[in-house]
Amino acid sequence: ESGIELRVKPPGKHTQSALLLSGGEKALAAIALLLALFRIRPAPFCLLDEIDAPLDDANVERLCRLLRDMSGETQFLVITHNRRTMAHADVIYGVTMAEPGVSRTVSVRLEE
Repeated sequence: ESGIELRVKPPGKHTQSALLLSGGEKALAAIALLLALFRIRPAPFCLLDEIDAPLDDANVERLCRLLRDMSGETQFLVITHNRRTMAHADVIYGVTMAEPGVSRTVSVRLEE
């Protein structure tokens, strides 16, 4: 409804409207657009909430490598439940419920 139509060419397919893509293809197109904008105009940080949820393992790996490559310009804060994504993190913060109604945070710094 914004007057902007995003046209995408997934590998091995013809260029088409993003509205006609599968869920995973839509997610990849949106991620590609977002990260392309960050390449053009980097920001100090970027918060991504479960951006990896609709991706298969191969695309999660590609995303994590891309975020690592871009991390010199932008600090990425990624909310995830995906172990593959967590494996690429420098620091992991977890939130647990110690008792009903009381949240507790824990952090782990991962060494290379």
